[in-house]
Amino acid sequence: MTRAAVRRAPGERNGTDGSAPGRTLEALVLLCSVGAALAAVAQPLVLGRTLDLLLRDGDAGRWLPASAGLLLGELLLDSATSLFTGRCNATWTASVRSRALHGLLRAVPEHARPHPPGDVGTRLTLNAADAGGAPAARAALAASLITPLGALAALAFVDVWVALCVLTGLPALALVLRSFARDTGATVAAYQRTQSLIASRLLETLEGTATIAAAGTADRERARVLAPLTELAAQGRHMWALHGRALGRSAVLVPALTLTATAVGGLRLTAGELSVGDLLAVGRYAQLTAGVGGAASLLGAIVRARRARHRTLELERMPAQGYGTRSLPPDGPGELELRGVRVVRDGRRVLSVDRVRVPGGSTVAVVGRSGSGKSVLAAVAGRLTDPDEGHVLLDGVRLDRLTREALRTEVTYAFERPVLGEGTVAEAVATGARRPTGEQVRRAARAAGADGFVRRLPHGYGTPLAQAPLSGGEHQRLGLARAFAHAGRLLVMDDATSSLDTATEYEVNLALRHSVRPGTRLVVVHRPSVADRADLVLWLERGRLRAVGTHRDLWRTADYRAVFGAVTGGTGAETPGAESARRPEPEQARP
Repeated sequence: MTRAAVRRAPGERNGTDGSAPGRTLEALVLLCSVGAALAAVAQPLVLGRTLDLLLRDGDAGRWLPASAGLLLGELLLDSATSLFTGRCNATWTASVRSRALHGLLRAVPEHARPHPPGDVGTRLTLNAADAGGAPAARAALAASLITPLGALAALAFVDVWVALCVLTGLPALALVLRSFARDTGATVAAYQRTQSLIASRLLETLEGTATIAAAGTADRERARVLAPLTELAAQGRHMWALHGRALGRSAVLVPALTLTATAVGGLRLTAGELSVGDLLAVGRYAQLTAGVGGAASLLGAIVRARRARHRTLELERMPAQGYGTRSLPPDGPGELELRGVRVVRDGRRVLSVDRVRVPGGSTVAVVGRSGSGKSVLAAVAGRLTDPDEGHVLLDGVRLDRLTREALRTEVTYAFERPVLGEGTVAEAVATGARRPTGEQVRRAARAAGADGFVRRLPHGYGTPLAQAPLSGGEHQRLGLARAFAHAGRLLVMDDATSSLDTATEYEVNLALRHSVRPGTRLVVVHRPSVADRADLVLWLERGRLRAVGTHRDLWRTADYRAVFGAVTGGTGAETPGAESARRPEPEQARP
């Protein structure tokens, strides 16, 4: 295998739900539903017997209390079924959401990328709710089948001829249900996909409201978001048509069977083969037996739940990143080495780097045009993704052989758009593999240039993020502060200072050298001033390593200057027009 082995989450067994937090509630729903069904089946027989005794003797004896008890018992059991169904749905929905979210968060980030936020949100909300209703619906469906089967058996006990009459119509009802389940499945799947598409487009629009307003394209954007609504409406109408067709056919067959059974029962009554009470029981049992057609609603819910569960399982079963058992050698300098690293996306090689060694404690700038593979290299260097070929080593140990704790404690990231989460400013900075003290949090904020504006917030470091109006640069500085507070022997900064002004960026880089735990820095940069302050530059071009050297040496090359939008002139490092930098072979790519 070219990637790290995928490991299943604890409790996951061949795609099943593994742990079953709602099994007890599901069993209670089943027991109460079955109990209510049995009470419903017993009622006609008892009522018929009670009626016969009243008509004959005027005293039903113990049969009258039994009839009342069955009616009351069915009522109580139906109420308990409703109560346990609600709790069962809530418990299973929470479990489905938790497992899907856990699968998403533990997955290799590259595998989660194809799912836009709107699609993920739909799967974790609407789809999870539908999937969470499946266990209770299955229990209710099982109980709903007990009623007609039990009624048919009781009907045969009362009069076998009427039972045979009703039995002849049941295959037609079964065909109705089978057709409904088959046709509904595909429509439900398409409906859920369209829901997801609308949610994704809406979220994209909400994130780009400023751009849309500035461009004056609100009408066009509204049309784009709502374009799938026509298809969604058509799919919804089709689902209701299928449901209505199934109920309509059932509505025709059920009265027909009931009338036929009643007519046959009436003939048997006139022949003296049935009593009045038996005729009452025959009519009621015919209704209960034909009631199998009423299972269409429950069957529709189960079909919808199965399709929804399939969508949540796609998140839950995402390939997880496996970890090894090794630790890093103590007091390592943070030497980073890439050996034969190849990364392929959609059949195209997006990164190819071989025999590159970054000395521990140095700062390395990764430079290149857009699409040259800079962020891919940054992701591979800290094992946010695994290369399809080759290996990345930190202090001589392959990253895929490290434990999760060793990797995430010693490799830290700072991003262009950090996600700070919830809680206070101090909690956002402190969140990570380590638990820094309050003083360490403040020291990291000072190093990131964030201490000043944090102190001006209403409650300083105790201000909830939701109440802290942060600019883009301030948001980015808090992300830097968190990275600095947890800095290990390797710190990867993927365009993490893009929103900072030049002066602040200079101060942050100065603090990074003197106020943050010493280690190796891998920095994706776009400004020549930042590259000039690095000890070494990795110059990428179309996913390949074009050259390795200092910024001043590489600045002699016109193509390198063009990366920064400069054709002539320099950063003060070299005179324009100097000789081109050499393009080293892979074995020469060592500083």
